[in-house]
Amino acid sequence: MFRILNRKKQQGMTSVEFAIIGGVFFLVLFGVLEFARLMYAMNLLDEVTRRGARLAAVCPVDATSQTFVSDQARFNGDFLPGLDAAMVTIEYFEDDGDLADISNPATAVTLIRYVRASINGYQHQLLIPGLNLNVPVPDFSTTIPSESLGVHPDGSSASCS
Repeated sequence: MFRILNRKKQQGMTSVEFAIIGGVFFLVLFGVLEFARLMYAMNLLDEVTRRGARLAAVCPVDATSQTFVSDQARFNGDFLPGLDAAMVTIEYFEDDGDLADISNPATAVTLIRYVRASINGYQHQLLIPGLNLNVPVPDFSTTIPSESLGVHPDGSSASCS
């Protein structure tokens, strides 16, 4: 008789234990997945700046090419949601580190020594159910020496688009 009463008291314990352990397990699982997504996003942002700087170093210094560089660097916006073209900045620098004046591309080509692509203001959105949070990501930038800037050795110019 004592065994039957003891068994009835223990009937719901398995469900309670699972609710406690299951909640912790799923919280850790979603946390690991979100951390992996955040690391993927940060790696992709670094790759976007690298691609942008590389393309800007070999493409002409004009508005059309800069739009092309921004789109191509972002993989046309297909891989990372929330990464807009406005967040990608392409800058050209002279030998002394000052920003180059690119209003006249013909003379700017002789002055430009470095190209920088940067991403500012990106926020990573978490996908944990019940939490609608955005995690601010640090700004990324890549600076490399300029190369041809779209000018061929014979003096002719090519477009990147």
